Formats: sequence, C-alpha cells, structure tokens
Amino acid sequence: MARWTSSRHTDQWMSGGPLHASVFAASSFAGSSLYYAAGLSDNEADTLLQGLQSADMKVMRVWLDGIGNSVKGTQTTAIPDLEPSSVCNGNDSCYNDTVLKRMDNFMVKAHSYGVKLLISMHSFNALEGGDVYGKKYGVDNFYSQPGPQQAFDARIKHVLNHNHTTLGKPWKELSDYVFAFEPENESMIGKGEGFVKSHTSWQCDRATTVKGELGDNSGILVTTGGESWLSESVQDAWLKCPALDIISIHAYGAGDLTEAALTPYVKKAQSAGKKLLLEEWGACYFSTSNNDCPTGGVLNSQTRNNNLQKWASAITAAGIPWLYWQVLPNKDPHYGYDYEIAVNSDPSWGALKSAAQAAGKAQAAFDYSANILQTPSQ
Repeated sequence: MARWTSSRHTDQWMSGGPLHASVFAASSFAGSSLYYAAGLSDNEADTLLQGLQSADMKVMRVWLDGIGNSVKGTQTTAIPDLEPSSVCNGNDSCYNDTVLKRMDNFMVKAHSYGVKLLISMHSFNALEGGDVYGKKYGVDNFYSQPGPQQAFDARIKHVLNHNHTTLGKPWKELSDYVFAFEPENESMIGKGEGFVKSHTSWQCDRATTVKGELGDNSGILVTTGGESWLSESVQDAWLKCPALDIISIHAYGAGDLTEAALTPYVKKAQSAGKKLLLEEWGACYFSTSNNDCPTGGVLNSQTRNNNLQKWASAITAAGIPWLYWQVLPNKDPHYGYDYEIAVNSDPSWGALKSAAQAAGKAQAAFDYSANILQTPSQ
C-alpha cells in the first residue's frame, strides 16, 4: 500500500470566480462523516476506508460519544461514554478511555488509506440527550455558566493529551493522522440563532483551549462544529476569533447549497483569514424537502443522484471542500432522516464517488494542502 505524506504545494495565483487574484489556489477535497466509527469491526472499517480511498476522499469526521451495539444497520462494538457516570473535571481516573483507544486503532487504519480524521470531542446530541453534562448543568447553563465550561475544557485537555496506544505520542502531536479537532458537534443547535449569537464566546473560548494545547505550529486545525444552516454556521464573531482556523458549515436546505449562496461567505472568510469547510450536507433519500427529511415516500434514485451532483458541484464551484453526511460500510437500512449512502452497493454511491473525485481535481478558495495526505509521486 502506498505511503501517504503531508506536503506543501507551491502556491499559485487565481483570478475570476469566487477565488480572487489575491488568494492562493490549491486543490479542493471531499470526505465524509461516520459518527460511530470507533465501534466498527476491522472488516467494516476496511470496507468503508477502501471505498473512501477509491472516491479520493481525504478526511473523515468522527465523534467521541458512546455508542450502542447496532447503529444505522451496522453491527458495532458498544462503547461507553468518555465520562460515563459523572463529570470528571480533569480527574484522569474518572474518564473511560475505551472510545479513545478504539479511535487509536481506527486512525492508524485510516491513515493507511490516505485519510485523516476530523475529531469532534462532544456533541450537542449527547448533551440534549441527557449525558453527564446535560444532567448536571442543563443545556442552557452548559453554554452560559463558568463551571461547566471549566469542566468541559478539562475534557478537551484529556482528549488532546491522550497518549496513542501504539504510536506513543499524544493526539495533539499526531498531525499526520488528525486533520482537525472541534470541541462539539453543532453546539447550541436548536436553541435559535439569537441564542447562538449571544453565546458566540463559548465557541471561541473552547477553541482557545484547544489551540493552547496544540500550539501555533502543530499542523492540526481547530474548527467549529457547524450549526443548523449556512448563515447560522458563519458567525462574525467566529471569523474574528484568533484560535479558530476553520468555520464549519452545516447546510441541508437547497437554497444554501448553491454557488450564489455560498460565494459571499467565501469572500467573508477570505477577508478574515479563515478557511471554510462544508462539514455536513446530504441528499435526502425521501421525497420531502431536503432539510426536513424524517420519513416519506422514496425519492427516485436518479432524482436523488441529480440533486447530489448538482449540490456537490455548486459547493465545489464556490471553492469550499466538503464532507458528506454519511457514508456507511453496510447496506443503508433507510431509517429516518436518511441522507446516508452505502459504500459500493448503494444506487447513489457512483454519483457521490464521482462528485468527490471531481472535488479533488478542482481548485479551492482555501489552501489545505499542508493538512491532507498526498499520494506520493509515481
């Protein structure tokens, strides 16, 4: 198998379109998410990663939440929460590191397929679902009070300083394996954009904690975890936050997934010296509105594929790399809110694979060349 390396491309200049003449040009890329990747068996991990490699996908987003023994039709190893019974607040003996050790194995395997990980260290889903932070503090206080923020910063530091079981280094030093860290998936989502705007400091403060552990030259990026839609995901305060490298966008509405909608945000990020990543988007399996996809009649496969390719092309044309939500290693059981696509066997896999390969050949508005694994010259 080829050895994968990080490399810095020679900077070139672009003109025209959303990529302005004052912006360095570099190749774009695509990737995917699988929030329960730590629970995969070796065989299913290989199946998934082989598929991502064949599609030239470079980044995979994973979570550190606990998982059950069956998710999205995938038979998984059940994993407890990192803080299973109480808020640990820096007490190392309190954390259950099973998910970190499982991720140790997965990140080495991913690297062998040319894929780096974007690691989300918590999720709003877990908080709202009543994890130890939700039970002790409640959702609003988690974002507004100093006590839970201090305890959560301790969790962040514990994760970043976890010593890899085979590589012998803490995660914060593993830039060949880790693309970026985000403190939380979709922090404050569902609380309303007003709540997000009035608590933007939470995101910047957590990013400052991450950056304080990483240092300025770690080779690992720090990102937000997205919000409900395009405008909510790109807050002006985050564009001004020194510790944030990437502002991540989550967008499922068809109106957000157009070049015209995305390009103004590209310009804003460029002006602020930040990168954008369309970290979550997908094409609904059902015949509902794309951003309201709980269940419904099955959308014609060709229509879905056309949607997927249209939106992927628009994101790529705007110069933003993207991660699809989600690619599965097994046949999609088509549960509710179904954007998933099964690797190899799904009627939409060919469309997604083609779109990802096209992204890798396109030019981006942001230079990620030092942060993704490059195929060695043959």
